Amino acid sequence: MKDLVTSLRPALLLLALFTLITGVVYPVALTAAAQVVFPHQANGSMIRRGDQVVGSELVGQTFAEPGHFWGRPSAVGYDATTSGGTNRGVLHPDQATDVAARIEALRAADPGNVAPVPVDLVTASGSGLDPHISPAAAYYQAPRVARARGLAEADVRALVEAHVEGRTLGFLGEPRVNVLRLNLALDALAGARR
Repeated sequence: MKDLVTSLRPALLLLALFTLITGVVYPVALTAAAQVVFPHQANGSMIRRGDQVVGSELVGQTFAEPGHFWGRPSAVGYDATTSGGTNRGVLHPDQATDVAARIEALRAADPGNVAPVPVDLVTASGSGLDPHISPAAAYYQAPRVARARGLAEADVRALVEAHVEGRTLGFLGEPRVNVLRLNLALDALAGARR
């Protein structure tokens, strides 16, 4: 029995030590460093209007009004607790049906727009939480948004141009537009014109 206790003591001490290091010290140090170096991101990248949180710049949300820009379709309704895509490939029959229905809805919302529908307006993202659309998707929606808001299309297009984010570090990803930030700027523009 004494040999068993002697053999287990180093293992139990190491278990306690590594539990302390990896379960307490490391998470606390990482959280503290994130709060110092990246406080906005560490706290959820929340976007505020005054004292009110209106969303996160990293999680999309539903905009359905004609006077707002619409984001990518979400298979999970932008619910971050159930993040996930549809897992449908391009040859899946339901995928083709969904895309066709989304194209039809976009055409019905803006019947005069005969431009090709950008793919990101009719296909869900892998996470279902994508807060961005392509600049092409934003420009495609500009005529509808301008009409619904009573604004000049050129002003809405200029607003889109001002909100195009370049590639990360100049070479990663594609240019994109954060839908929430664009819609907040649109609300501010429309409010200033009243």
